Amino acid sequence: MARSESNIREVNPLFARPGEETTYSRTRLQNGEMLPETAYQLVHDEVMLDGNARLNLATFVGTWMGPYAEKLYSETFDKNMIDKDEYPATAAIEERCWRILADLWHAPDPDHTIGTSTIGSSEACMLAGLAFKRRWQNARKAAGKPAATPNLVMSSAVQVVWEKFCNYWDVEARYVPISEEHKTLDGHDLASYVDENTIGVVVIMGVTYTGMYEPVTKVAAALDEIQKNTGLDIPIHVDGASGGMIAPFLQEDLEWDFRVERVHSINTSGHKYGLVYPGLGWVIWRSRDLLPEDLIFYVSYLGGDMPTFALNFSRPGAQVLLQYFNFLRLGRTGYRAVQQASQDTAKHLADGIAKHGAFELWNDASDIPVFAWRLKAGHTDKWTLYDLSDRLRTYGWQVPAYPMPDDLSDLTVQRIVVRNGLSIDLADKLLGDIAAATADLESLPAPIPHTVAKRGFHH
Repeated sequence: MARSESNIREVNPLFARPGEETTYSRTRLQNGEMLPETAYQLVHDEVMLDGNARLNLATFVGTWMGPYAEKLYSETFDKNMIDKDEYPATAAIEERCWRILADLWHAPDPDHTIGTSTIGSSEACMLAGLAFKRRWQNARKAAGKPAATPNLVMSSAVQVVWEKFCNYWDVEARYVPISEEHKTLDGHDLASYVDENTIGVVVIMGVTYTGMYEPVTKVAAALDEIQKNTGLDIPIHVDGASGGMIAPFLQEDLEWDFRVERVHSINTSGHKYGLVYPGLGWVIWRSRDLLPEDLIFYVSYLGGDMPTFALNFSRPGAQVLLQYFNFLRLGRTGYRAVQQASQDTAKHLADGIAKHGAFELWNDASDIPVFAWRLKAGHTDKWTLYDLSDRLRTYGWQVPAYPMPDDLSDLTVQRIVVRNGLSIDLADKLLGDIAAATADLESLPAPIPHTVAKRGFHH
């Protein structure tokens, strides 16, 4: 390979050790070895190009846990979650964690339900969707009816994992569009979307686009009325990727979980507001009979016979232990304090944005610590929220701008996700930077040309 090729790099002379090659390829495996010190320095320096995690207000994923969690992580990163025979203590802790969540989400009998950890909420959603589909198929076959055309009903603002589920497992996706009048899936006109082939309805606790809760009780009431009129008994899955670890602490009286009888299953992300490093998810069914037995595999592995329901096989066990660490360390009081601090910061930011003359809030962070805003109609033709997002990057902030889905696709919003670690002081710095960036944009003598189409949002 010629040294002139773009993927050949010189090793910094200060890093290179005697006897090592002075160049390396970024896309081909080298013939020779490299000392660990050199390899470490090369990778370490390259990822310095990544953004500052504390200033990344686009992601829901946790970026900080503290020294004792990091110590535990370093001691357990070699544990394989699937190998329950070799790591029985880790397996027992996994079960404790999902039983804790079952109790937190008001399962009728937490000791006789079933759940599992996953790589993240995406896998958890896939498993919940598969359980819906298989239960529907089994019921249709038992009744002598065709089972070839299942559909799943959800909001047009659903996270992309549900689009993937429907694509990968041959399920028709039926999207109920959100609108200015119906900002979330709230049961409005639901009867137009469900039929005998509907395997379930997905309700989101913390819409990715805006952070808003979809009202589980209203959707359940609409499905109750549909059942009364048609006999169709359609279950709900609650996608609580974010809200599943917020609502139990900040909105304790809100009925969204297994207190609503029509809710069959719930997922959450341990690595979001569960406050664990990525990647970790959880999915739990209200009772064991709601997870079809024919989806569970009993496998012989390293001397043990064990049940498994997962898309992944070998996967890290360390994050499960970190979740248990957080449960022990924080308890209800600690989680409430952490989540309240995040919400207080989010509301402080939302208030600051609301007072700015250029913007109008879409929501105010009263659900999860997330909110979105748009430009006021007619405010300017010189710049857009995409331009503001670009300007904020020059200050180090990552604040995404994106179009809303379907019927609102001509509406652009900007969104902030507040996670543990974003202090009020940093929030005030952000508000000051937004004011400065906006003033700079307002002073432009002519509109900014936009020659590149803006893409949709799938974070």
